[in-house]
Amino acid sequence: MANFFFLEGGYLILAAIILLITLFVTTRPFMSKGSVKKGLISVSLVLAVAIGAHFAVTTNRMVEVQAAFAEDKEIICESRMVRKVAPYVLIKKSRGWRLEGDNFVSDDYSRPFFSARCIVE
Repeated sequence: MANFFFLEGGYLILAAIILLITLFVTTRPFMSKGSVKKGLISVSLVLAVAIGAHFAVTTNRMVEVQAAFAEDKEIICESRMVRKVAPYVLIKKSRGWRLEGDNFVSDDYSRPFFSARCIVE
């Protein structure tokens, strides 16, 4: 739960914008009387389920990646340093990588790789 706002922060901001748009549309004169309440509740439920499902999938993948790393399996992580030459980095414990919190760190790379942006090969 500690990573919830870090992982889902962008989606929470988008959800707030969508709720503001819903509020704006449902308060227009052409909408029926109960549309504000119905609209906000239904849109909130859909957004909450979508964000919750995304968080569950992401945290499950993080656990899977960290378990595979502990077993010295190869991990593929997105590289944002040079996207054209090396769009991903192969990470393996036996190659000198270590796991610090939720980040893969190596002395050969200047930046860490967040385990939420990785998959098991």
